[in-house]
Amino acid sequence: MMMLPDGYIKRKTSTIPFGYAESDIDGYFKPVLEELEALDVVEEMLNNQEISLQTASDWLGYKVGRTMSKAGLKKHMDKKYGKTRQTFA
Repeated sequence: MMMLPDGYIKRKTSTIPFGYAESDIDGYFKPVLEELEALDVVEEMLNNQEISLQTASDWLGYKVGRTMSKAGLKKHMDKKYGKTRQTFA
């Protein structure tokens, strides 16, 4: 079995997830730390109801140069924190 570097995830679809990039290892994505750190900051602000999804989406594009749609961010938050929370609407 091949040992993967920390943070690598298995490719499941053709879409490259936010915070990851193509890797030299076939079938895996490597983490992009700057994007993942920015996403953590946005998650915290959304959980504390400090900003809206649209503002968070815009900030990510400004901060790291890679965009994430409002709908994509909501889907990410729902998947990570559950759909029962009404704070991400």
